[in-house]
Amino acid sequence: MILGSDHQPRDLPVVVIVGGGVSGTGVAFHLLQRQLLRTGQVFIFEPRERLGAGLAYDTQDVAHRINVPAARMSLLPDDIEHFQRWLLENNALADDDAAIAVDGSLFPRRSIFGSYINSMIRPFVESGRLRHVRQSVERIQRTGGRWAVTGAGGERVDADILVIATSHPSPLPPQVLRDALADHPRFVADPTRPDALSVVGAGDRVLVVGNGLTSADVIASLELRGHKGPVTAISRRGLRSRGHAAVKQEPFGDFADQPSKTAVDLLKSVRAAIRRAEGEGRSWHAVIDQVRTQGRQIWEAFPIEERRRLVRHLRPFWDVHRFRVAPQVEAVSERALANGRLEVLAASVAEVGVADDVIDCRLRLSRSERFVRRQFDAVVVTTGPGHRGILQSQPWIDELSKAGYLTLDPARLGFSCDTQSRALAADGTVIPSLFISGPLARGTFGELMGLPEVVEHAVLVADQVAGAIAGYMYEGGKAYLDSSAA
Repeated sequence: MILGSDHQPRDLPVVVIVGGGVSGTGVAFHLLQRQLLRTGQVFIFEPRERLGAGLAYDTQDVAHRINVPAARMSLLPDDIEHFQRWLLENNALADDDAAIAVDGSLFPRRSIFGSYINSMIRPFVESGRLRHVRQSVERIQRTGGRWAVTGAGGERVDADILVIATSHPSPLPPQVLRDALADHPRFVADPTRPDALSVVGAGDRVLVVGNGLTSADVIASLELRGHKGPVTAISRRGLRSRGHAAVKQEPFGDFADQPSKTAVDLLKSVRAAIRRAEGEGRSWHAVIDQVRTQGRQIWEAFPIEERRRLVRHLRPFWDVHRFRVAPQVEAVSERALANGRLEVLAASVAEVGVADDVIDCRLRLSRSERFVRRQFDAVVVTTGPGHRGILQSQPWIDELSKAGYLTLDPARLGFSCDTQSRALAADGTVIPSLFISGPLARGTFGELMGLPEVVEHAVLVADQVAGAIAGYMYEGGKAYLDSSAA
């Protein structure tokens, strides 16, 4: 079945958005806020029932909470407390007393934020101005100057403008684990899958590979499920995601007026700012918040090699300070550390053996020639998205890559695009009808993992798409959409 092909004049271009998480839904919402498009012009491919939840906010695990206070999360960048008001107006915390942190900040369950985004986009779906195609994308081809987008269920839309807003690739477990544990019943390669932790028994000895936000979520989820066994969490540097400041603080420092040109200079500037902040009674949180706020200017000032150096050497330190754990989730890990149930090691997996379903691991301690042996009943991988495998993560992406429409950005964080978020072809030329929205554009824009930055970028992409539509309609087209195309 071919949708959006009812012989509309070509002066009414069709927009297809691939991915209905916050990135894609945000683009659709801010695009449809304008009275520029009519019914039948905007389509979004998303297999989930709810638009706006995506991978991050579709979880039904009640242990998972937003990591940013509700007062700083909003689909409306100019109304930053909109989500918090929505929570109160809709009595969304009626069954969740634990959502209120000690300082009064709200950290609701993550699925609630998905419901909020969905409530914002739903009127456009119900009115028909946005068509939700509940299918994953199977294929995208460039034919006749248009993008033929075909869903897994056979529905096809011929688009004049394509926006790719897909989620991160799934975690890529270390090869040594994949080789040894591929068929093990308690090897959880992707804990974001629904009910993935159900295979872990209450008394199991658990190895968690990774120490970031997902690791903290897993530890909290296991406790909620009644897990009482020991947990060992490892990462190469042994760094754990930090918590929020005890009191609210305004961002501190200035890294944009004279931005650093090297990763080392940036590190020195950040450390100096933290010392000044501490001298004024502030904490490091205020400085890191300023770095985040000015992240795009900082990133754009770096030459490509310095971007790579920052990603290679400093990103782990940035991640654990920038992406903070919700107080309720942090408390679970702190209790487990205090009572000795949680062990955190700076280590990597060197060898793995399995006997009678028991997983025997030889762990190499970082910055050392020493090894330790541990036996586990279950292994959970929380190493984060496999960004470097993005071009092979889905068949249609692989196909667009081989055709030269998508390339890996120089920092190897996602897709290559320009500062208007238009995709760059393999030869470096701009593809004016193909846009990248969300974290997969961060090789160009820098910080694009946090919700506030994702929403701001969605607004930028919506602005660029609106401009492309206006230019398209101004030029006028005499051709018509071809509903008989194969």
